Amino acid sequence: MILDHDPRRQGTSQDTSQGTPYVDPSRVRSRSALHRFLGGSPATVLIKLLLLSILVGAGMAMLGLTPGRLFWHAYDTLRDLIDLGLVTFRDFGGWILAGAVVVVPLWLISRLLAVSK
Repeated sequence: MILDHDPRRQGTSQDTSQGTPYVDPSRVRSRSALHRFLGGSPATVLIKLLLLSILVGAGMAMLGLTPGRLFWHAYDTLRDLIDLGLVTFRDFGGWILAGAVVVVPLWLISRLLAVSK
């Protein structure tokens, strides 16, 4: 194991007695559960979300999109995918029946011929 003993790099050297990274206690500050959940201070996160919402809203307005149109477009797309999937299953079922019409009688004939030997 290679240890970094450079004194200029605090917080990265390892304590050789326990094998765990050294953490400078002066750099550690307790973070609330809300702070950890949000990924930053609530005020900072709120400002970031506000600015991002303004940019996305302006882009949607330029494209003529509204939340209602987005919802109905997503709904129609999902419905079309479901319909396509059901058509595929119907076609797949047809393939199974068409193949069974040929395969099952041939299998039955081969079994009857195998038993007669």
